[in-house]
Amino acid sequence: MMSIFKKNKTGKAENVAVKPTATDKVFNICVIVFLAFILIILVIPLWATLTLSFRPPSYLGSYVEGMVLPPWKWSFSAYEALLGNKGFLLAFKNSFLILVEGVCCALFLTIPMAYALSVKGLPGKKAITIFVLIPYLFNVGIVPVYLMIAKLKLTNHLFSVFAPVALSTYNMIIMRQFFEGIPNELRESAFIDGCNDLQIMFHIILPLSKAIIMTIGLYYGVAFWNDYMRPMLYLTKDYLRPLPILLRNILLAAGMNEFLETNAFGNAPIEAIKAASVFMSAIPMIIAYPFIQKYFTKGTLLGSVKG
Repeated sequence: MMSIFKKNKTGKAENVAVKPTATDKVFNICVIVFLAFILIILVIPLWATLTLSFRPPSYLGSYVEGMVLPPWKWSFSAYEALLGNKGFLLAFKNSFLILVEGVCCALFLTIPMAYALSVKGLPGKKAITIFVLIPYLFNVGIVPVYLMIAKLKLTNHLFSVFAPVALSTYNMIIMRQFFEGIPNELRESAFIDGCNDLQIMFHIILPLSKAIIMTIGLYYGVAFWNDYMRPMLYLTKDYLRPLPILLRNILLAAGMNEFLETNAFGNAPIEAIKAASVFMSAIPMIIAYPFIQKYFTKGTLLGSVKG
């Protein structure tokens, strides 16, 4: 049974039960089957990677047989090798620092810019918006950015990984649209009470914008955590390399039968080490997403459509 709101004779809305038709039932079944099919497509690779990470060194079966290997035959050798390796722990630390510092820097730049462009009557608002959109529409490429980073002597600093992309035009526009959806009467009443723009932003706008801040922070966090190109360009010292670079080195070493990287992880199978690295590198996102998920849909919808 479904329920809808329908106005009665007095004009008041009342909850009315509606029996679903045969078409509705068929549609619901089709949707459930389709979603179940998508779930299977997503779960099988994840389960294959998980079982591969727990595969013992003495395993001789096929990949399909390994997917149904019982848990009591699993081995934690790959995870023990990773957690016991100083190179992996150092790379994890570097990635975590890039994540935290990058998200803080990005939000520090994005929030004031989005709030300023959401204020009605801002002098030069249209010109500033065009100025912000130009680099978004016309990308200058990697070479000019690299030359600028080198000229500023920021190479081999973690700051160089997130600084060039700390302000995303796309994320700023979504946040601006969210701020514009907040009733302007709140700003006007605060001005009457003697508040300035900074006080309005910190004490009124930001407390009402947890959803969009969490959503944009998640966007930035995923981008910085998975970034591969910029660390490869700007970080040439081994002690600064983040997880994506370390995983790339492991894959190359395994592909070319070079054991410079793989021998550092003990006797664990190289395939199990690669699979375990994937899961270990996803831990921060797995931990953060449940806390942000309740804000994610609301922040995306309200930020993409002016309310």
